[in-house]
Amino acid sequence: MSAVADLLARARARLQRLDPRDAAAAVGDGALLVDIRPGWQRLDEGTVPGALVIERNHLEWRLDPTSDARITEATDHDRQWIVLCSEGYTSSLAAAALQDLGLHRATDVAGGFRAWAAAGLPTAPGSDERPDYARDPGPSHDDAT
Repeated sequence: MSAVADLLARARARLQRLDPRDAAAAVGDGALLVDIRPGWQRLDEGTVPGALVIERNHLEWRLDPTSDARITEATDHDRQWIVLCSEGYTSSLAAAALQDLGLHRATDVAGGFRAWAAAGLPTAPGSDERPDYARDPGPSHDDAT
């Protein structure tokens, strides 16, 4: 097994991954869906209406409730975050990283956006529009320094 495959398996072992329909139901119950795909991928594949767009390189700073770069929705460690990528690989690693920050309810969508769309759940045309947090002149924390 490759090192990255082992890392992925360890990440997924601690997540309660959601299939797309269960993820949509959780969002209906108040969970927040976070699309971490880069702009080019959202443009190519489409988007999920209502999902927060926070590209992977900003995720931890934006969702950590103790960060000075957090988004408004990052209110506490008990919030449920559901991470979405294209196929459900990067999102598993990202959700595990969020759990490492103490966001114990973080998880991801098994199969990612592609499974979401295949399940017939709402999608919208692709967009690489700049996320709201990127318009904010506050701390960016682009670097992990």
